[in-house]
Amino acid sequence: MSSTPGRAVRRALTAIVPVTALLALTACGGDTTPAADASQAAAAAADSPGLAEARAAAEKYSERPTRIPVTKPVGKDIPTGKKIDFILCGVQSCKDLADFFTAGAKELGWTVKQIATQGTPESVQAAYEQALRDKPDAVVASGFPRAVYAKQLAQLKAADIPVIQSNADDVVGDGISLLKNGPMDVGVQGEMIASWVVSDSSAKANAVYFDLPAYTILKPVKMAFAAKYKEWCEGCALDTVDVPITSVGKDMPDRVVSYLRSHPKVTHVVFSLGLLNVGVPAALKAAGITGKHIIVNVGDAQSYQYIQGGQTDGAMALNSHETAWIQVDALARHFTGQSMAVDQKALLPNMLVTKDNLPSADGDFPLVEDYQAQFKALWGLS
Repeated sequence: MSSTPGRAVRRALTAIVPVTALLALTACGGDTTPAADASQAAAAAADSPGLAEARAAAEKYSERPTRIPVTKPVGKDIPTGKKIDFILCGVQSCKDLADFFTAGAKELGWTVKQIATQGTPESVQAAYEQALRDKPDAVVASGFPRAVYAKQLAQLKAADIPVIQSNADDVVGDGISLLKNGPMDVGVQGEMIASWVVSDSSAKANAVYFDLPAYTILKPVKMAFAAKYKEWCEGCALDTVDVPITSVGKDMPDRVVSYLRSHPKVTHVVFSLGLLNVGVPAALKAAGITGKHIIVNVGDAQSYQYIQGGQTDGAMALNSHETAWIQVDALARHFTGQSMAVDQKALLPNMLVTKDNLPSADGDFPLVEDYQAQFKALWGLS
């Protein structure tokens, strides 16, 4: 499936020829005309190796995955009655992950307690303290590196309670039994977004990247985006704007409007998380700002509704369903005395979505449509 075409401000592929020079060339029998220049510039962009690579990448990433990344059955009876604490990170994408995990755990007869945080170090530490008091069979969390909760992690390790992480800037070991979508995994997300921006603009973009540095796991995404954007879109402008977590759900739309008013040449707006785009399309419309192309990393239900309604152009659809159930699978293996290595090594799917290939706008959708049946087959439930 090819990416959705779009329009963008032309970058300087050739020097602008003054009107007087054009007149002189015409008078001397020259055949250079504005139309010819435009045609040559378009041809140059079309022949760009970077643009061809970006389009090929966008086409590959737009394909919907069909298989979960684990194929080895658990092979043993999985014990029921396990109690799991799931620590939230303070944003909707983590709540979604917890809900999907809870659904998978229920299939195995486990109960899940979700512990809310505000995304601050203090609230995260308090949540881990709660988990220590609960003494669950396992702790699952997302979004924060061990430096935030090092003391509590050491205590959980001493109590032989496994901690499973995802979407965190961390490494496996020393208390963390499993890490999915870690820093070595998420760079592809930036590449996916860059492939769409370059393809959509025909390698003539002027982009701004709004980032949420409080979530350090997003740093590899930003770095990969910038690297691929520079490689595929030579000479294209790129600016980065860091946003405090306190802007989420508050003044984020105003920040975007203010930026675009002072940077009218920007053609493409990129958000490192879909939640940063909430309210932005309406704010742009109210401000009379049109012609901007928007893509988000880690799309959510609101993102997909925006895409369906033509208010946002694309999203990197995160593997939240598959991540949650692979965490359940890892614990199933742990509780049956097996290694989690098969889950740690598994490469989770991702997908680049636009209006052309959006599977659904009715909530956060799984990338692998029948992932539940595939996982349950591994667990001996079907």
